[in-house]
Amino acid sequence: MAEATHGIGGLTFDTSKRSMPPEAGVAIALVLIVVVFELLGRFLMDDSFLFNTRENVDGLFNVARLKIIVLQVSIIGIIALGVTQVIITGGIDLSSGSIVAATAMIAMSFAQVGEINGLQNSRAIFFEQGLVDLPLILPIAVGLACGLVAGLINGALVAYTGIPPFIATLGMMVSARGVAKWWTAGQPVSFPTESYAAIGGGMMPVFIFAFLAILFHLILRHTVYGKHTYAIGSSEAAARMSGIKVARHKVLVYTIAGLLAGVAALVLSSKNLTAQAGMGMMYELDAIAMAVIGGISLQGGRGSVLGTVLGALIFGVIISGFTFLRLDAYYQEMVKGAIIVGAVVLDQWRQRRAAIDM
Repeated sequence: MAEATHGIGGLTFDTSKRSMPPEAGVAIALVLIVVVFELLGRFLMDDSFLFNTRENVDGLFNVARLKIIVLQVSIIGIIALGVTQVIITGGIDLSSGSIVAATAMIAMSFAQVGEINGLQNSRAIFFEQGLVDLPLILPIAVGLACGLVAGLINGALVAYTGIPPFIATLGMMVSARGVAKWWTAGQPVSFPTESYAAIGGGMMPVFIFAFLAILFHLILRHTVYGKHTYAIGSSEAAARMSGIKVARHKVLVYTIAGLLAGVAALVLSSKNLTAQAGMGMMYELDAIAMAVIGGISLQGGRGSVLGTVLGALIFGVIISGFTFLRLDAYYQEMVKGAIIVGAVVLDQWRQRRAAIDM
């Protein structure tokens, strides 16, 4: 017979029905995936995926591969932090990839140098207006403002017009991509200042992602904003009856998601030293996938930043593992699609099991 323990007011609960947090399951999946690639590398490549096998390099782990894994998911991971909050409220955001493109194009145009090797930069968008070699704060402010405005529009459409989030953000996805192409008639924007290029240099994208992940983990867990976000996702009607201003909070959540997409755009354009209208293609789907793999419920009300970070690492390990095994890139897309579907199926199974146990 299962041990019963007394709770508040004499109520009892069955300790056998305790379940480990979803993040624990994601962490275990991450470890298993690493182990699989390690074994495949040993048997198929006679090499190690995780550990260092070069005699001329010191250290136990393959530091270069570990850096690549975290670098290649950090920018989309920043977007996923915003998408996570949107999904927790029961919404969805399909526009983040296009917001990245539009924001990168506009911000980079304010970050261009006036001269290249002593010659005038004829490709500078605002050269005649003298808007070159500007202080770093200006392109950053422009980029953040672009993301913020796009997110604000998304939130207002969802909160005040009754349009489903899927449709509202789909419209923004198309419109923002159009803005990215219109801004320079489809031409790329390049040659940023050294200070702007430093934003995405080296391991800076990882540090920015880590800082934002810690910040929003604390916000969601320990602030009124976080409590309201989970409450709306669990039951919007109950949240409204309890006094939460649901519409205003939704606008705030979507605005934050847009702002984080703006941050990702700054980091991406700085890292690549150029901005193109095609940037950020499919980023929104990868960000959603990271959140879903990390245990976010598409029904809303459940999930965490920690789970999303683990989901991002799973993505990074899979991409790096397939490269390590020298498999073609399209296999990565197939596997990512299978993982996304599997994660959603697992989420549905958890919900049905939870309903039965109640």
